[in-house]
Amino acid sequence: MHPPPPAAAMDFSQNRLFGYMEDLQELTIIERPVRRSLKTPEEIERLTVDEDLSDIERAVYLLSAGQDVQGTSVIANLPFLMRQNPTETLRRVLPKVREALHVAGVEMQLTAAMSFLTILQDESVSIHAYTHSFLQVILLHLEHRDTGVSNAWLETLLSVIEVLPKETLRHEILNPLVSKAQLSQTVQSRLVSCKILGKLTNKFDAHTIKREILPLVKSLCQDVEYEVRSCMCRQLENIAQGIGTELTKSVVLPELIELSRDEGSSVRLAAFETLVNLLDIFDTDDRSQTILPLVKSFCEKSFKADESILISLSFHLGKLCHGLYGIFTPDQHLRFLEFYKKLCTLGLQQENGHNENQIPPQILEQEKKYISVRKNCAYNFPAMIVFVDPKNFHMELYSTFFCLCHDPEVPVRYTIAICFYEVSKLLNSGVYLIHKELITLLQDESLEVLDALIDHLPEILELMSTGGESSVQENKLSSLPDLIPALTAAEQRAAASLKWRTHEKLLQKYACLPHVISSDQIYYRFLQRMFTIMMTNNVLPVQKAASRTLCIFLRYNRKQEQRHEVIQKLIEQLGQGKSYWNRLRFLDTCEFIIEIFSKSFFCKYFFLPAIELTHDPVANVRMKLCYLLPKVKSTLKIPADKHLLQQLEMCVRKLLCQEKDKDVLAIVKRTVLELDRMEMSMDAFQKKFYEKDLLDQEKEREELLLLEMEQLEKEKQQNDGRPMSDKMFEKKRRDTKTPTQSLPKNIPISVPGPSSVTPSTSKEIKKSKLIRSQSFNNQAFHAKYGNLEKCASKSSTTGYTTSVSGLGKTSVLSLTDDSFRTRNASSVPSSFSPNTPLPSTSRGTGNSVDPKSSGSKDTQPRKATLKSRKSNP
Repeated sequence: MHPPPPAAAMDFSQNRLFGYMEDLQELTIIERPVRRSLKTPEEIERLTVDEDLSDIERAVYLLSAGQDVQGTSVIANLPFLMRQNPTETLRRVLPKVREALHVAGVEMQLTAAMSFLTILQDESVSIHAYTHSFLQVILLHLEHRDTGVSNAWLETLLSVIEVLPKETLRHEILNPLVSKAQLSQTVQSRLVSCKILGKLTNKFDAHTIKREILPLVKSLCQDVEYEVRSCMCRQLENIAQGIGTELTKSVVLPELIELSRDEGSSVRLAAFETLVNLLDIFDTDDRSQTILPLVKSFCEKSFKADESILISLSFHLGKLCHGLYGIFTPDQHLRFLEFYKKLCTLGLQQENGHNENQIPPQILEQEKKYISVRKNCAYNFPAMIVFVDPKNFHMELYSTFFCLCHDPEVPVRYTIAICFYEVSKLLNSGVYLIHKELITLLQDESLEVLDALIDHLPEILELMSTGGESSVQENKLSSLPDLIPALTAAEQRAAASLKWRTHEKLLQKYACLPHVISSDQIYYRFLQRMFTIMMTNNVLPVQKAASRTLCIFLRYNRKQEQRHEVIQKLIEQLGQGKSYWNRLRFLDTCEFIIEIFSKSFFCKYFFLPAIELTHDPVANVRMKLCYLLPKVKSTLKIPADKHLLQQLEMCVRKLLCQEKDKDVLAIVKRTVLELDRMEMSMDAFQKKFYEKDLLDQEKEREELLLLEMEQLEKEKQQNDGRPMSDKMFEKKRRDTKTPTQSLPKNIPISVPGPSSVTPSTSKEIKKSKLIRSQSFNNQAFHAKYGNLEKCASKSSTTGYTTSVSGLGKTSVLSLTDDSFRTRNASSVPSSFSPNTPLPSTSRGTGNSVDPKSSGSKDTQPRKATLKSRKSNP
């Protein structure tokens, strides 16, 4: 249809009027089938069924007097009837189903085959009852004239064979199969016999198989129709696994050899694939004297035969080379390698740049087959590295790998991108050889290729950073200067596309970058990009992925000034942003910070900005904050954070008293109950929080270590002008790690602080000043441990002893006993103390805005200052 023009540009010329008339005629043609499909009153009457009938009676009635669509519906509902009332269904409904299937169409037949299979899988009746009622119906329709119907019934029968007893299989299936497999029967009947024989082999003993089944197998392998020979050939793999090695060598192998020389190409192909799949069964003599000459001949003739044989050969070449690896002579080894290289470039020697409209269809079809061959070669590339030995990769296979990575067809590059991680693992220390190919695939114009590559991007980059030709290479990809531009370009290309899932996955994988490139590179090339995505992208999963990755970048940032700048941006541009959408993302970021950072880090910088969003004018922001409050409270430690707990209580009270939105108020009430049930952590270790406290302590130690590394870096740069290597940082981190695995869970742990260590050098003194101990020394801890046990019940209560008028209920919020040592201002980690203090964010309660007054995405900017954390009295 022609699109209607705008009203201002209507053209009433004669030509345009004819165009409009054509449009109207098309509309009437579309409308006619709808009118014809309306039912007449007589048709409606015939389709109407009495509502008082039971399910069984209704099924019997519809199968007897209903139309085909109603009968099909009854048969589709047969498994439900069997579960509901199996006796009556077998007695009354199933006979009607048999009658209907005699004259049924294709749809009803397919539905019946599926329903019979479902009844078998549901085990609604015993195997004996199923055999008696359903097996004969299945066997009766195996040779239906429609191939699709016949295959559906055959699949049902093959599933039934799995559970039938041997005697039933012999009398009901094997004995009739002798006559069904004769040449006098139809081709369809003999094809069905081939597939049934392949399934029956595993059900009988070797004597029965040799006497009754193998003669039928030989007969069908020598059938006059190539379709039957090919079908039987593909069943020889199942038969070989059922009859054992000796019978396979004496019976199956001669048949395969004969079929591999068959005049039909499909038969030769089936024989080749079966031989490859059975390589493990044959011994070395059979492989070298019988199978290897066949495979060699097959490869030599493949280029002259149909391209479909080449497709199969290229797909199985890796398995073939692996199976025959031990018997190749050096010359044969070289020939197979050259054959593989030739397949990898098949079709690329032809002239490119031609117009597809001018190419004959047969040539286009041939090119498609060549693409499939090269794709299969890419799939088998890791196997070929094993075949030539990874030490010989550069000499033997690098040029082939280069060609596959630069192949003009997307499916080939997509497949090699999937295999890139396996290739990297196999090369090990030689992984530096494929640095450039990684850059090539990252810059690929197809997002499908990029999507396949980034599935294992962290593992690939880790191998790239730790492997290499030099054993003293630092843990950075300094030898790959194009990596960062390629990563940034890949992200921008994904962002510009409509495939947001690829963009989300890429951002998630970029969380590995702190382990492979420097902190400065991340700060200047990736951090601001994460902010931009969080502020401007319209896809929520993408924004969340960028937020989490940004938190990980912040977690491993090694410079105090940069960390403070990022924190300030998060608070000002997101937490205090004009758009409520940005404030929602700030709460997402807070959730990630709680997950990734230590509790003290969150309390120091994000606790107050987060809970001050209880004054937000937008109901959705307040609602999201309510869901987050339990996690926010879990970051507090009593009694050190008693003042923060008081701030939290004040915000919750204000929400309970002043909230006007009924949805938010309902969530607030549920949140208060959840907060009341929460148990809070103490400054000292508790049994119930032992593992969580150890994990949090480890996080805080690593955060402190970042500051120490920064100081040592500065000292080293002043001494010799060289930055500290990441290997030293990792060693330092491992050395200061808490040995959690070696400690019993029921014994409290105490890590000595600076007061218990006597520094021996000036460097030790400097380091001791930078590190704050996360636990008491042994003497102080054990002195307090008795109080800890006595006050366990008090410390686990979190009550809000506040009676709120107008709610009709009292929510209990009690403060914990202040009998433990508090965290004073000096106990705050020095890594969190900025040189220039961050702006405080304490909002007064008097400037709150009516939550109903602002429902748009953008609201007025709100003034806020960051309240510094005070020490307890």
